[in-house]
Amino acid sequence: MPAGPDDRTATAARQSEIFGSTAFGSTIFDAPLPGASAGVQPLLLFDVCHVGVVLRAVLSVTVIVAVCMMFPAMSVAHWLTLVTMGVAASLPGVLSWLLAACVLKGPLERLPLAGQGAAATGLGAASGMFGWTLGLITGLDFFDSKHYLAAAVAGALVAGSIFQWLRLRGLARMPADTTAKLSELQARIRPHFLFNTLNTALSLVRLDPVRAEGVLEDLSELFRVALTNTGEAVTLAEEVELAQRYLAIEQIRFGSRLQVTWELDADAGEARVPPLLLQPLVENAVRHGIEPATDGGVIRIRTRVKMGRAVVSIANTVSPHASTPGNGIALRNVRDRLRLMHDVASQFDAQLDGKVFRVQIVVPL
Repeated sequence: MPAGPDDRTATAARQSEIFGSTAFGSTIFDAPLPGASAGVQPLLLFDVCHVGVVLRAVLSVTVIVAVCMMFPAMSVAHWLTLVTMGVAASLPGVLSWLLAACVLKGPLERLPLAGQGAAATGLGAASGMFGWTLGLITGLDFFDSKHYLAAAVAGALVAGSIFQWLRLRGLARMPADTTAKLSELQARIRPHFLFNTLNTALSLVRLDPVRAEGVLEDLSELFRVALTNTGEAVTLAEEVELAQRYLAIEQIRFGSRLQVTWELDADAGEARVPPLLLQPLVENAVRHGIEPATDGGVIRIRTRVKMGRAVVSIANTVSPHASTPGNGIALRNVRDRLRLMHDVASQFDAQLDGKVFRVQIVVPL
């Protein structure tokens, strides 16, 4: 007998209860595909609190000063003197602008684009005059009060250039390249994993209904994250929870063959990371370390805080019965997206150490 409206409504309600719902109010299988429009994320134009941005800004200004000082220089020694004086005048201004942009990042990013540009150049002019004032205090002949206006104009121009670079950098991070990279990783939750998990849940329905419900809840959360298109950063704690759900499903499948140890530092969980960072790494550990081993193996996940940074380590034993070599998509994807988010402030290292394959990630807190 065909299902009536009430039956269909009840079925839909049960599916929504089991599989969860997205921000669009429907089940995860109705979520937009990766790459679909989900709104434009705001550009983080004042995201300058990174070592990479500071180093690039300082290096760029130093090069500009060095080139400009070639014109009035009468000799190499004179040029070196002028460069030293110019750097002494410009670096305090650049560093003060970066510090101000970092501290005022929240209020500045709430301004419209034109307002952000005006604020950036205004701060640049003030920073240029600040740097020149420090030069005057030193009493060097290179600095005099007649050139305050020139210092302000130079500071505004440099700040405007840095702002435009940050804008282009932000545009490069969104949305096409980032979406493509995330879509590539989202596709890694392979269909056979879905089928294996559903078969596991079906086998538990009569024997252990509560456990079967837990498997489906973990599966729904995995697919909610995998199918929801988002380029926003998440916390490391959220990524750990997702990895725990994935390994809980695989634990039922492998039983005693899979041994997992967790050493988690709550403070490290506050670090911001790209979505779907840990799941593909623990999936690799299961696929290449546990699955081919007759006696199974061990996966160890550890997070800790070291020197003001969050350190994540994922290690798994390696079976002498080598699995089919992978193409390295997950490792490259994670490395690229970490660099995209944190630039040189992040580190990614993967290596085989004897009978243990270890991945270590370092991100700023």
